[in-house]
Amino acid sequence: MKVQIYGKNITVTPAIAEKIENKLNLLEKYFIIDESVIANVVVRVYPTKQKIEVTIPTKYAVLRAEVVHDDLYAAIDLAVDKLEDQIRRQKTRLNRKNKEKLAMAFIENDDVAEDDYDESADELVRTKTITPDAMDLDEAILRMEMLNHSFFIYKDLETESLAVVYKRYDGGYGLIETE
Repeated sequence: MKVQIYGKNITVTPAIAEKIENKLNLLEKYFIIDESVIANVVVRVYPTKQKIEVTIPTKYAVLRAEVVHDDLYAAIDLAVDKLEDQIRRQKTRLNRKNKEKLAMAFIENDDVAEDDYDESADELVRTKTITPDAMDLDEAILRMEMLNHSFFIYKDLETESLAVVYKRYDGGYGLIETE
């Protein structure tokens, strides 16, 4: 993972940069981060406080933490703690989903005869109207994961047309674009 550090009202010293890079590299023990991923860090100094903002766009989710503290080094530690919590929550959510799928795979399926077919199961139960927001594909995937949905409808920023991103059974994502 590459780390880009920007300073607002502060000159980022090599000691600060090294501390931030070392702390962010500890996140690699939780999941695999590609070398192409760029972590953006903004360090701001106010008259009485220091603020650190960390954004890491991974292929699974966008990790983001923002901390304001009296001590810059303490703010760095707190920001990394927040990122670790986000990773832990995301992993727990994915594990729960996979456990449910695994449990469903072991449930004994009774063969359903044609006579037992219930036509009421095909009735429309609910109608929902949405207004799709304009965003890029990565943000749509993030929102879909955060909402725990299997698909997400949005308006693509580049093409300005409706698109649907969905989870594939084999893992990964699919995209349906409209003309």
